Amino acid sequence: DDGEESESVRHTVCMVSDFFYPNVGGVESHIYQLSQCLIERGHKVVVVTHAYGNRTGIRYLTNCLKVYYLPVATFYNQNSLPTIITTLPLFRDIFVREEVTIVHSHSAFSVLGQEAIIHSQILGLRTVFTDHSLFGFADASSIITNKLLEVSLANINHVICVSNTSKENTVLRAALQPSIVSVIPNAVDATQFTPNPSARTPGRITIVVISRLVYRKGMDLLAGIIPEICALYDNVDFLIGGDGPKRIVLEEVREKYQLHDRVTLLGAVDHADVRDVSWV
Repeated sequence: DDGEESESVRHTVCMVSDFFYPNVGGVESHIYQLSQCLIERGHKVVVVTHAYGNRTGIRYLTNCLKVYYLPVATFYNQNSLPTIITTLPLFRDIFVREEVTIVHSHSAFSVLGQEAIIHSQILGLRTVFTDHSLFGFADASSIITNKLLEVSLANINHVICVSNTSKENTVLRAALQPSIVSVIPNAVDATQFTPNPSARTPGRITIVVISRLVYRKGMDLLAGIIPEICALYDNVDFLIGGDGPKRIVLEEVREKYQLHDRVTLLGAVDHADVRDVSWV
């Protein structure tokens, strides 16, 4: 009976993050896809993010997914200016109006997401946080982010990480009890990325990398293994799609080891073209 009752419960979930469409990225796509799945299961979902240019107010996406673009200022890398107090009336109005039961914040870098957790706990709402990336412990940015995360997650109900390594990282950074942290790996629809055998070069193996070229995506590790693999295997090539500050590191490796014919850098790749890049 308890199981049947829990199945019939319908929640109103509020997804909060500084990173959402029209900005493009993994967190943005994750929030959208998760929201669509929850709507299909009968739950109500609203998304709260900051305004992007003239995109302010309320907009609707597929399946009547309601998105609030709040008129708050941004100051760095699409992050809202941290104020805490000024966003409280905005969040309270949304939570009351939409009858929110669960607030789900995404990304440790999102100031808006951290403020939403704090306000939700003040209002007695249940809170969930998903950490999408790994962070360090030594540099100034990581130290500040980790301290803020420790404060905002002090009374969190549950935390979701995308890998076991991410779980260990988040538990240490935010001083969390491991028992309230779950691991749910990012889902990939493999049928959308099936290689096309006819597009392959006979006798060659191509390693395809599609990622933002940043430190936390492991680009330094990639730069280290490319010359090693190329030296060991003459029939291996690299095809790298994406852009970021670590692109120059990959270019330097390609230049140093004279791998121009074996390492191809495509630059930024549109989402619609990722499937074609993987057909090699």
